[in-house]
Amino acid sequence: MKIYHDETRHGFEHTLSWLNQWACSRSFGLGTRIPWDQRFLVESLCDSTLYMAYYTVAHHLHNGDMYGSVTESAAIKPEQLTDEVWDYIFCGGPYPKHTDLALSSLLERMKHEFEYWYPFDLRFSGKDLIQNHLTFCIYNHTAVMVKHHWPLGFRCNGHIMLNSQKMSKSTGNFRTLRQAIEEFSADATRFSLADAGDGVDDANFSIDTSNAAIKRLTNEIAWYEQVLAAQYPMRSGPPSTYADRVFANEINFAIKTTEQNYSNYMFREALKTGFYGLQAARNEYRLSSCRGEGDYDYNRDLVLRFMDVQTRLIAPICPHYAEFVWRKILKNDGFVVKAGWPTAQDPDLKLKIANKYLQDSINSMRKFKTKQIGATVGDKVIGLIFVDEEFDGWKAECLHILRNNFDKETRTFSPEEIGLLDAEVLSAKDADSLAKAGPSASLLDKHPPSPGNPTPIFLTK
Repeated sequence: MKIYHDETRHGFEHTLSWLNQWACSRSFGLGTRIPWDQRFLVESLCDSTLYMAYYTVAHHLHNGDMYGSVTESAAIKPEQLTDEVWDYIFCGGPYPKHTDLALSSLLERMKHEFEYWYPFDLRFSGKDLIQNHLTFCIYNHTAVMVKHHWPLGFRCNGHIMLNSQKMSKSTGNFRTLRQAIEEFSADATRFSLADAGDGVDDANFSIDTSNAAIKRLTNEIAWYEQVLAAQYPMRSGPPSTYADRVFANEINFAIKTTEQNYSNYMFREALKTGFYGLQAARNEYRLSSCRGEGDYDYNRDLVLRFMDVQTRLIAPICPHYAEFVWRKILKNDGFVVKAGWPTAQDPDLKLKIANKYLQDSINSMRKFKTKQIGATVGDKVIGLIFVDEEFDGWKAECLHILRNNFDKETRTFSPEEIGLLDAEVLSAKDADSLAKAGPSASLLDKHPPSPGNPTPIFLTK
């Protein structure tokens, strides 16, 4: 089964270790009588956690009424649903011979619909149900059904808090979905819910995040309109400048990582990579392309691609906003929800790290300027940047050892040879080498050179 989080798997394993002590019967309440002793009922969880299978056929039994209130004209009566009928529908048993079920075609449809929906791919539920309901669900499916109908995945979540405090009607720290939608709008509520947290930790719905989402989405629409109506000339064609290439690469990264996060139901991470991260990349591109007040050296095709990708990536979380941008701002036909996931080239890790190094250097220079570090000429602070043409010292020694012990065929380092980066080899040349080389060697072992990244760039620092 796909469990998504180690904490959830550990919870199931712990429960499985003691569940054999759980009582299988009880003496009161609703439920099924134990066949060999009518004084007792089957324990409720043992008797109820196959209802997902019932969902697949319930509408046939209720004449389309999900509440089951229409009974007079029902095609099937409860007494007609014998064990043979359920064995045929759910367990691959033979066609029931001893049944007065008149509508055999309906029985066929029920079996077909169950086979269509099962096994269920994913069950969402709270972490507090791991030790009872969800584990019983696994047991009952494996006990009753054939293996190809067993559950494929569980995704458990924590409880939800409001503004970092437990929700409580008595204290007034409480919001219903309807209240949140009326106060913040549907999309801002969904945005804040996605941002509340992933995993089995308690999620925090923040009112500040909801208000910030309204502002962010509104500002994004304003920027789209401003750029599309801009009077300054924009270039066209494939990315040509360094800023173009970095921005295009960040878009590819956003597409790939956000797709993975959505696939793992990590909505906060999807929001981080598909919205916050992409926004940061756009802001950096805007700064890099600024030629003066209100004048930008944009690549029009790249800007349009950003708008297209950003709209598609945010659509699962903010569908109303995305549809508005897709049709009203970008003038596309149809709906963004049917537009499909954007395509992406393989991201360039080397370019991403190189740009991070550059941006970190720029930030350092700005801090130096604030502190007036450097030669002062008039009202300007002058600084010199030196770039070594080759590695030296401990870096050169590390590279020499690694180069000599790198297997070009397997593109890996031998664990034994990595051990050469120890005090015996390096201490004679540099007393600090062990402390410096250790992290670099570890990173190189995890990220060896490849055709797209031939240089061990982790040593550039």
